[in-house]
Amino acid sequence: MNQIIQEFWHDPLVQDLIANFLNGEIDLATGAIWLTIAILFAIAGGAIGGMLLAGKDLGYRLAAMIGGLFGPAAVIPATVLGLLALRIS
Repeated sequence: MNQIIQEFWHDPLVQDLIANFLNGEIDLATGAIWLTIAILFAIAGGAIGGMLLAGKDLGYRLAAMIGGLFGPAAVIPATVLGLLALRIS
């Protein structure tokens, strides 16, 4: 198992991906990573916001689920447009 992990980290494609990500260069792979990070934060933020806004009325679990579903609705298009704007400039 340790050998597989070492081979993965020393793969030239993975090394190039990590270098591009850390240098701030935006290509398809690093854009997908940034989009995934943004979606995860949007789900967490939406769940917290749903609990704060409607937790007492709907119940905290239901409000968190609904907030987690609606949170990424605005974040995904904004993140894609932002990444495209950064890539163009």
